[in-house]
Order: sequence, then structure tokens, then C-alpha cells
Amino acid sequence: MKIQFENVCFSYNSKLPETREVLKNVTLDVAEGECIGIVGPSGSGKTTLLQHFTGLLRPSSGTIHVDHRDIWAKGYPLTELRKKIGLVFQFPENQLFEETVAADVGFGPRALELSDEEIHIRIEEALKLVGLDNAIIGARAPHQLSEGEKRRVAMAGVLAMAPDVLILDEPTACLDPAGVKLVLTILKKLHQEGITIIIVTHNLDAIEHLVQRIIIINNGAISFDGSKDALLKNDEILHQAELEPPRIVRYCNYLCNLKILSTCNGYEIEEIKTQIKKLKNIND
Repeated sequence: MKIQFENVCFSYNSKLPETREVLKNVTLDVAEGECIGIVGPSGSGKTTLLQHFTGLLRPSSGTIHVDHRDIWAKGYPLTELRKKIGLVFQFPENQLFEETVAADVGFGPRALELSDEEIHIRIEEALKLVGLDNAIIGARAPHQLSEGEKRRVAMAGVLAMAPDVLILDEPTACLDPAGVKLVLTILKKLHQEGITIIIVTHNLDAIEHLVQRIIIINNGAISFDGSKDALLKNDEILHQAELEPPRIVRYCNYLCNLKILSTCNGYEIEEIKTQIKKLKNIND
């Protein structure tokens, strides 16, 4: 599935004298199988942007094409689009409303009027994908779950629809380090299985080891769209977007200043270990 935004603008209260332009001429392409991070400071327009992917918001101007079809053309099946592009909101409580976990995860498949057997299979498989067991958690009430469990159940409810694209808004917010690691491990596995992943966040640390392409939204416009490595070497762009470099970058730069590392061109843990090992062998 290919997604294309061309000169997309969006304003709240566009019919009133005082308007607030939230998106400004956003142009981007998402290819099938990509894993992308969309980052920016609070209020930059990230959440507004992601709601355009599934037609929850309509552009004030510009076009959005999915597989070369304009999603706002007359007769376009937006309902079908929302089956193919799954959206996981920042607050899982917004997606959990049934009496049990199993009923919640099965809500989408039931709306598709699938057979009871197929619905059960989808519930089992979706929960398994996020590291949960239907036999253990399926009968529990969603409001009794931990924050991490709620996020995974909300994700399972979207995965039960078998989407081609999964978009997540701040998926690691309010999680402890173990919860963050678990969610990122799940997303990495889903991407390896062929699902296109788009993660919207303000936290570069949360996605630095997962994505290869990063898009920065700043004041409603794209200020950077390129590889992760290119961004991490550009302090000016990070500063302009009010983004703090990931901890691994700050740590690597610190070691370079101390002459412990000979180069700061790479920010992978294994590369840093290799450089430190070489230095140790030289000193020995």
C-alpha cells in the first residue's frame, strides 16, 4: 500500500475570521513496508497529521492518495480504507469500551460480520502478536489492566482487523523502561512480518533503534525527511525542532570528547563496543 500526501494544508475554524493553520503544505510518500518515525515538539501538528491518513480529518487543501486513488474523491470507500490502515491512539482508554478484553479485540472482526470461528481466531492471534494470552487475559475487564496491558490490548484490537499499515500515536507514553522495550520489540516483530509501521512521537529515544526514516514536523510543516543517521548528525535541525538528541548520541559525543571513541559517525551499541574494545587492546 502506497500513501501520498501532496501539499496538504489543514486549518481549524477555517470558515471563521480567525483560523489556525495546523498543517502547511505537507508533501510526503509512504512506501509499502517502511518503518517511519514522525517526530516533533508538542503542538507541532503530529496528531493532526496522523488523523489525515484514515480520513478522520479532511484537508483544507491538497490531496491524499492511497494506491494512486484520491481518498476524498466522490465514491471512495473510506470505511474500507480504515480496515487497511489501523490507528492506535495515544490514550488506550479511547479505544477500550467493551466489558472484556476478548470482546474489545473482537469488536472490529464482528463489525466485518465474520464467522464466530474466524472472530475467535483473530482474537487469539492478535493478542498473541502483542504478547498476551487470550486464555489468561481475555475474560478480564479492560479497566482492570495495567497501562502497558491497555496499550497492548488497544493495539491487538487494531491488529485483529489485519491492517496493511499500523499508525501509533505516542505508543510508549507513560510506560516504564520495561514496558517501552516490550512495545518496541512488538513493533519490530510486526514490521518484520510485513506491516508498514508509522510511529508518531516527540521522543527520539523511543524510536531511535527501530526506524530508519524520520520525518520532523515543526509548526505544521515538514522541516526534515530523511534517514535516521543523517538526522542524528545534524544538531541544527534538532535544535530548530526543539528535539533533544537520543541518549545514545549524547553518550557517544561525550565519549568522543574524552577521546575514548575515535569517531562519532555511528551510533549503534555494537559499533561503540567495538571501538572501546579496540582502544582497550591498544592500551594493553
